[in-house]
Amino acid sequence: MAVSTSKPSITRVDASSPSTSPKTLIDILKRDGGVIVENLIPRELAAQISKDLKPHFDSDIPDKYGFFPETTRRATGLLGVSDACVELACNKLYTDVANEMVSSSHTMWRGDHQETVSGKPIISSTVGFRVNPGGRQQVLHRDDNDYHPQDKVLPVMIGCVTALTKTTKENGATIAIPGSHLWGPERRPLDEEAVPAELEIGDALIFLGNLYHAGGANITRDEYRETVGIFLCKPTLRPAENFFLEIPLDRVRQMRPQAQRLLGYGVLEPGVGFMNYQDPMRLLFGVEDEETVNM
Repeated sequence: MAVSTSKPSITRVDASSPSTSPKTLIDILKRDGGVIVENLIPRELAAQISKDLKPHFDSDIPDKYGFFPETTRRATGLLGVSDACVELACNKLYTDVANEMVSSSHTMWRGDHQETVSGKPIISSTVGFRVNPGGRQQVLHRDDNDYHPQDKVLPVMIGCVTALTKTTKENGATIAIPGSHLWGPERRPLDEEAVPAELEIGDALIFLGNLYHAGGANITRDEYRETVGIFLCKPTLRPAENFFLEIPLDRVRQMRPQAQRLLGYGVLEPGVGFMNYQDPMRLLFGVEDEETVNM
């Protein structure tokens, strides 16, 4: 009997269909690790996000350290520059799914009784991408590598990458390996196992942090693709005390690098704690030592 060598496809659902519910997406995510959601946001909202991010794409410099292709332009801190991105981040279908899959709860004793406390996901990062013609494929990776997840209950992250332009295999659509969120750490992902998540404007790829994926290669001559990612993580993945609000930056600048890193201004490799895709120790304080991380 012949053995099929076809790749598994990424399941597609339509957000505008009455049959599409958070449970629909959750069931698919548990099985496949990723799902394409058509019509997640209106085209008008996607157009506004693209307009808001244009000056940031235009002013970005190429990644010097190799994780992103040199033709990729990025934008970060998106909720601070775009009300339309705030609306995307609060999309009800996405947040309902994230709340079910990446919330945290814990039962503990308080005196003579037990209590269960819980919290909803928080933003891990917000990033826009413009992949220009000639861009090579990104290396396959798991986003949750940032959080060293081996000792944690998975998933610890969920991502939503929404198309601001039509994204195709040829212009660098995100590629992913359905089912790879179930693999152990010993299994290596291969490029030939990945399939493209081709999207119309306003469509999105929602995926778990432990799904292998990558930005695709843009082999076109004159076509760029733009996407925007809203990535959420468990609410416990942060300090208990919010030093970034409590201690003025001018005071932190006077501290030794060890204290600055204790407060969380350093980067945990491969990428937790970045600022504009740079190590804040370098960007804010000009620190160059053996712990400074190149991003």
